Amino acid sequence: MIDKRYQSDVDIILSHRYDLGADYWTTPDKRLGKGGVFSAYSSAFMLLELGMEPSDPIMKELAKLFFSIWREDGRFKLYPSGAIYPCHTAYVAGLLCHMGYVEDERIQATLRHFLDTPWDDGGWRCNKFSFGRGPETEHSNPLPTLNVLDAFRFSHYLNNEPALDKAVDFLLAHWTIKKPIGPCQYGIGKLFMQIEHPLVGYGLFNYVYVLSFYDRAKKDERFLEALKTLEIKMVDGQIMIDHTSPKLAKLNFCKKNQPSEIATRRYHEILGNLGL
Repeated sequence: MIDKRYQSDVDIILSHRYDLGADYWTTPDKRLGKGGVFSAYSSAFMLLELGMEPSDPIMKELAKLFFSIWREDGRFKLYPSGAIYPCHTAYVAGLLCHMGYVEDERIQATLRHFLDTPWDDGGWRCNKFSFGRGPETEHSNPLPTLNVLDAFRFSHYLNNEPALDKAVDFLLAHWTIKKPIGPCQYGIGKLFMQIEHPLVGYGLFNYVYVLSFYDRAKKDERFLEALKTLEIKMVDGQIMIDHTSPKLAKLNFCKKNQPSEIATRRYHEILGNLGL
């Protein structure tokens, strides 16, 4: 249910739904990854965070739009031409799981696809080298791996699948490695430590939030250190937003340098996952 305090945020997001030439934040040829913070994916995710129910007609149409790009092998093709990358499938699968479709046979096929295709280190890796090749690019990509785990946390595989434990281990190892790894070179540095909301990027808050669902992480010293780092940055028990896109500056729920009630709810969800 949408709180009246955030109705203006919903209205702003809805005002962008035709920006790309078609309805529901996309292009006439269904380039569903286009649009930045007001892409179909990001807009759907923000509306969910603001309390729009998956049963809302807008959310149902968005789900239909995303399922229209599903392939029988379990992957999702975000663009009408070009390669299909694991990060694309991870984004869409996670979103649809947030929307309540985890038991849909198509999502189940997607989850099985992920279990069949991990990289050697336990994460998931796109075969695209935009920044060149080197020893660091032999690792999985941390953000797609985090997004895959976010999708799996809604499923019966949660804390029942060794492959997911290995993916958790990969992300915990990155907390120690810190340096940029994977073909897209995700690192843990100054930008990672900035608190962002909504939880869609590879940052401290999203990292701690997703891992908090996995028993493999909950008592690990690296996870607990990451959690403590997040808590040190809180003010009066609230999550303070360090960074947000300038295009989202008018939205109340994620204003830079201000406490976020919705983000703080996510923090309390972390505590609940840890039994605190």
